[in-house]
Amino acid sequence: MSVPIRTIASANGLEATRLAYQMILNGSDVLPAVVEGVTLVEDDPDDMTVGYGGLPNEDGIVELDAAVMHGPTHRAGGIAGLRNVRHAAKLAQLVMEQTKHHLLVGEGANAFARAQGFPEEDLLTDKTRKIWLYWRQTSSDRDDWLPPPYEQLDPAVIEFFKLTKDHGPETVYQRSEVADRPTGTIHCSGIDAQGNLSCVTTTSGLAFKIPGRVGDSPLIGAGLYVDNEVGSCGSTGRGEENIRNCSSHLGVELMRQGISPKEAGLEVLRRLVKQVRERWLLGADGKPNFGLKLYLINREGDFAGASIWGPSKFAVTDDQGTRFEPCAYLFEKPTKT
Repeated sequence: MSVPIRTIASANGLEATRLAYQMILNGSDVLPAVVEGVTLVEDDPDDMTVGYGGLPNEDGIVELDAAVMHGPTHRAGGIAGLRNVRHAAKLAQLVMEQTKHHLLVGEGANAFARAQGFPEEDLLTDKTRKIWLYWRQTSSDRDDWLPPPYEQLDPAVIEFFKLTKDHGPETVYQRSEVADRPTGTIHCSGIDAQGNLSCVTTTSGLAFKIPGRVGDSPLIGAGLYVDNEVGSCGSTGRGEENIRNCSSHLGVELMRQGISPKEAGLEVLRRLVKQVRERWLLGADGKPNFGLKLYLINREGDFAGASIWGPSKFAVTDDQGTRFEPCAYLFEKPTKT
């Protein structure tokens, strides 16, 4: 069987797909190729969702989660709550390759990183530190923090919180809802000419999370899943919903039934949305106030992105080039007036 070599990723992974595709084309196994791809993003200080420059927890500390899954061997590895080490995806791959475990967390993950020779560093950039500080200064009206005058704010803070001169701390405090807190992640998956699949997900998690919070990204079956005889599915967005719905595993199982990647992704999201009952997770219209996307490839190389909200996009590289493709979606984002 020969299938088209292809790599797909979340929208922040355009260059990740380009690098991974070229590596697979040159003979690399799919897993190290996609891991090298996301490492580009982990190294990018301007991407505030992963690695160096990721947004921190509520204490101002960057905690990283990541996982990998290798289709041909059905092996997996993950890390969670990793601090001061930027290359979470590579460390997750080493958990898979050099331990009998699937997941290392917290100080155990850091000890493993030290044993493997990973350098330790402060992962906060000046930009993410200032963004965290402003969030801390305005996240509560029951402590002693006060924000600086608007004129003294860093432009990065103004852009991140979409502030205007009329916006004061009360506005930001009221906007500190699930929908307004970045949950950025990068997922990347690929398939080679023999139909072998692998994938990786890496993240700094929900911005300003409770220290120790672990999302879906390092959890096999939630943040990602591969069955080499069927396909691959991975996700970005609100991790708690993926965890309680085992979204990535479900996406692969639906493809096992012969459903296309697009329809499998949309069906997972329909079921997930149906299970949302908490009032604080729903908008006034009864629809989710959070975002979530799935990225799917089947054994034949067919692929899709699926999103709760659209229009949105995901990244692809194959013999047609490197580009963005539109995600299928359940609901159209309301037009802001």
